[in-house]
Amino acid sequence: MTSLFFLVFLFSSLLTRNVDADPNYIDALSKSLLFFQGQRSGPLPTDQKISWRGNSGVNDGSLANVDLTGGYYTEGDNVKHNFPMAFTTTMLSWSTLEYGGQMGPELQNARVSIRWATDYLLKCATKTQGQLYVGVGDLSANHPCWERPEDMDTPRTVYSVSASNPGSDVAAETAAALAAASMVFREVDPQYSTSLLATSKIVMEFAMQHQGSHSDAPPPRFRTFYYSYSVYKDELMWGAAWLLKATDDLNYKNFIESLGGGEQTDIFNWNNKYSGAYVLLSQRALVNNDSNFEQYKQEAESFICKILPNTPSSSTSYTSGGLMYNYKLPDSNLQHVTAITFLLTTYANYMKATQHRFYCGNSDVIVPDVLIKVSKQQVDYILGENPAKMSYMVGYGPSFPMRIHHRGSSIPSQAHPNCTEGNQFLYTPNPNPNILTGAIVGGPDEKDEYLDKRDDYIHSEPATYINAPFVGTLAYFASGGSA
Repeated sequence: MTSLFFLVFLFSSLLTRNVDADPNYIDALSKSLLFFQGQRSGPLPTDQKISWRGNSGVNDGSLANVDLTGGYYTEGDNVKHNFPMAFTTTMLSWSTLEYGGQMGPELQNARVSIRWATDYLLKCATKTQGQLYVGVGDLSANHPCWERPEDMDTPRTVYSVSASNPGSDVAAETAAALAAASMVFREVDPQYSTSLLATSKIVMEFAMQHQGSHSDAPPPRFRTFYYSYSVYKDELMWGAAWLLKATDDLNYKNFIESLGGGEQTDIFNWNNKYSGAYVLLSQRALVNNDSNFEQYKQEAESFICKILPNTPSSSTSYTSGGLMYNYKLPDSNLQHVTAITFLLTTYANYMKATQHRFYCGNSDVIVPDVLIKVSKQQVDYILGENPAKMSYMVGYGPSFPMRIHHRGSSIPSQAHPNCTEGNQFLYTPNPNPNILTGAIVGGPDEKDEYLDKRDDYIHSEPATYINAPFVGTLAYFASGGSA
């Protein structure tokens, strides 16, 4: 049997470390939150720090005679996809709930980032009774155009779900976001918190009563890259888990149980929430010592055993440089890394709080430090301790991506190209004129190589759902957290 010392040594040796690097987690945390200002839609506030951005999407919702301004552009284009935006909001909120006390002055910036999203999601949920708006922007028209959001002239088509066109996936994720955020604001803005929670309950009831996937709705279907490939059962579990946490209403626990067993998975992202739900629910078993949630603790540990290398059930690949790599879903690989790293760090904290240990089959005992070491390796890799010696967070460190797949970043603010004229900025080899500080790109390939090409969107495009879970993990290490 492998000794605990050797097991930890194997985890530590996964990464070829850059001995000259010294990650500044505080700086990275600040930049990871600043990034969200670069993704803002709607009228910008006077304290906007990313100054090359301007007002955009100021008439969003007008085609449906509602106000749907605000929210975030999901990645490098100009469409607002509520499904991943709501996941982004949930993860920003979870990061703040777990690590807000360790964020220092960045706590207020985290709250501002969350509220920019929840103000928009509230509009989507309350403007028309019996309807939930789930996106703004015509992907078919927008995607071929390389335009700044300030100059976009493509249709701002509005999409929604209803009882006759259900969308349990996006509705339950929206409910999760509002419920999680309600706890963030519970002490600092009780009235806003109450509104968030009340709306969350209504949206979750809609998700439970009218089940179906929003990508299966009849035309005019919201054409999006963000289909719920895992259908919607995981979102129902996830949304109910967050409402259970926010309300302690055991009816949500009963609903989760009525869904039947979850999925054994080594994935956590905007599409597949099972492992996140397991970790969230396991807190009640570990920290609250509630045996009624023991099964979710076991599911969470089964997930972790699939993530950790060199365990009997490990199913996660690592590059030669030590980066987690999802060969099944390689697009924007760092989205998996940041989300899974958050779960590892958070579960390790639950373990530390209760002096808990567990086993992965016949492996030696798994202690919290093992999880933290793997988590730290992934964080440090993203921040520059990797074979390429470059940070995959824009604006952090001496070497970082300069040609990210992002319309606003790549087009000079004084230029106003139309749809096709903008292609000159897409295909130029020149660096982007506007620095999208804090953006984490899709990341290197399976060989730890990164070409820094703007049209290589699989690797060079940033996204809000890549950054959101990283905020919490950075806060942990920024406050001196270590294995």
